[in-house]
Amino acid sequence: MLKKVRWCFFLIVLFNRNVLADLPDFTEMVKTNGVAVVNISTTQKAPPEAENAPEDMQLPEGMPPEMEEFFKRFLNEQGGGYVPRDTTSLGSGFIISQDGYVLTNHHVVKDADEIVVKFSDRRELLAKLIGSDARTDVALLKVEAKDLPVVTIGDANKLQVGAWVLAIGSPFGFEQSVTAGIVSAKGRSLPGGNYVPFIQTDVAINPGNSGGPLFNMEGKVVGINSQIYSRTGGFMGLSFAIPMDVVMNVVDQIKATGKASHGWLGVQIQDVTRELAETFGMKKPMGALVSKVVPGSPAEKADLQIGDIITEFNGQQIENSSDLPPMVGITPINDKAALKIIRQGETKTIEFKVGLLPDEVDKLADAKAAPKLPHNRLGINVIDLSDEQRKTLEVPKNGVLVQDVAKGTAKDAGIQRGDVILRIQNDVIRDAADFEKTVKKLPAGKSIAVLVQRQGSPVFLALKVEK
Repeated sequence: MLKKVRWCFFLIVLFNRNVLADLPDFTEMVKTNGVAVVNISTTQKAPPEAENAPEDMQLPEGMPPEMEEFFKRFLNEQGGGYVPRDTTSLGSGFIISQDGYVLTNHHVVKDADEIVVKFSDRRELLAKLIGSDARTDVALLKVEAKDLPVVTIGDANKLQVGAWVLAIGSPFGFEQSVTAGIVSAKGRSLPGGNYVPFIQTDVAINPGNSGGPLFNMEGKVVGINSQIYSRTGGFMGLSFAIPMDVVMNVVDQIKATGKASHGWLGVQIQDVTRELAETFGMKKPMGALVSKVVPGSPAEKADLQIGDIITEFNGQQIENSSDLPPMVGITPINDKAALKIIRQGETKTIEFKVGLLPDEVDKLADAKAAPKLPHNRLGINVIDLSDEQRKTLEVPKNGVLVQDVAKGTAKDAGIQRGDVILRIQNDVIRDAADFEKTVKKLPAGKSIAVLVQRQGSPVFLALKVEK
């Protein structure tokens, strides 16, 4: 019995030693690269006292005379109670050239009046903002120094899901903090970051880590730590980094022109769901479905149409709609590019000249109520749009306004009161009579694609026509 216990104990120890032997050792990587990681502190100067100080401090009515006298005396001694204070914040960064170029996030240095870079040897130098790009959240700084330690830039495209990665930064001001984890996913799209295919990791990232480097196992920087997903403000296992190919594209532009520009196609797109794939006759859901073509855009000039499904950009496959914007965005302005599309079941190739991405404007609108009409076979009540409603909803021509949706496939598909129906399959809906005519000829039991505009944005929905 004792022999069995000893044998089991030996196996357990041997197993644990083998597991530990397989875990990565980051010590040499940290020694080599930690010296090129910096702490970044910013100061935003408080506005002049005269602009913000209240003219007269009003005390509550009914206050006892002795208390009123106390507060008046106190406020006079404190200069009226208003003390302007500078705003400070902390972040991280890393050195990419021996002559003092430093990378960090745009949001770390945004609106800063003063930027101070603190090095691993405790030196502090004022930094100049060379350029910053809000769309990719990248900023390039410069300090006056020579022979600085630098990081090596790696290829984020070679990074594999499941690979070990390491971050060095200053979470909550704790400088040179090291955390590690694995790559959870690649090509993530986040709100406000359509032009960045984020690297998702489970590396512990907290406020203050922003702008710091993400290293692969070769000790090369593959990303800039930028965002976390959290309900508490702290780390919850979801961290996101900007791939270095996107970062260096921005850096090269900033060095050359002082700013970054992004390629533009001029479409609104959405994912192709399994239901939509069925309506378009596709074997599997993939690609980017065009729900709007911007007037005057490169897409319109290239004759790209609503309902087209973009499956490739310059030979690169588009699996999800989020794959397309970063590909276009990183393409130089005025370069020619090729799209492979599916249009009404046929595969075509379209060439276009990449445009300059204009400033984005968010536009929302609400629909007004109107009398209900009898339900048609889809269970949708629609009316023609008045000129005032077209102006409010930003629908210059065509389309009908949804007034009511009965229980059934249309409601299940997500069609809502206030939607504007623009197309059914390949038929443009011009008015209510056109809508009724189109609905009557729809094949029973088949899935159809309906293009609606909701709060200023077009979206395709798939619904099955009842038998």
